[in-house]
Amino acid sequence: MGAMADFHHPLFRSVGRGLAQRCPNCGKGGLYRRYLKVRPQCEACGHDLARYPADDGPAYLTILLMGHLIIGPALFFPIVWETPPQISLPIILGVLTIVTLLALPRVKGGWIGLMYALQVTDRDHRLHTADASD
Repeated sequence: MGAMADFHHPLFRSVGRGLAQRCPNCGKGGLYRRYLKVRPQCEACGHDLARYPADDGPAYLTILLMGHLIIGPALFFPIVWETPPQISLPIILGVLTIVTLLALPRVKGGWIGLMYALQVTDRDHRLHTADASD
C-alpha cells in the first residue's frame, strides 16, 4: 500500500528553502520579485517557479497560525481585558497586522516549497505551457 503523498524532493529542505524565501530547487535565487509576487523563473537556476499553486492555502494557514499562536494566548493575559479598548485595541491590531504581514511571505514560501516537494503543479499552467509549445 502506497503513502498518501510521494515526495519527489526532500521535504524539509524544500520547505525550509521556501520559508527562507528562496528557490526550492536550488536555494540560491529569490522566490519573490515583489512582496508576494512569485518570480516566473529562478534567477539562479532557471527553475519554473510560477507552476506551483499558492492560491488561498498560505492565507488560510497564516490566519490559523496567528489565531493559535498570538490571539489565543493573548486572551490569557489580564492586561488585555483590564486596559481600556481605545488604548489596547490599536496596539493589539497594529502588532497583529505587522506580524501577519511579516509571516505571510514566509508561509507562502513554505507552501511553495511543499508543492515543489510533492510536485503539485498548477493544471492551468501546464495547459498554457503545452499550448505555447504547439
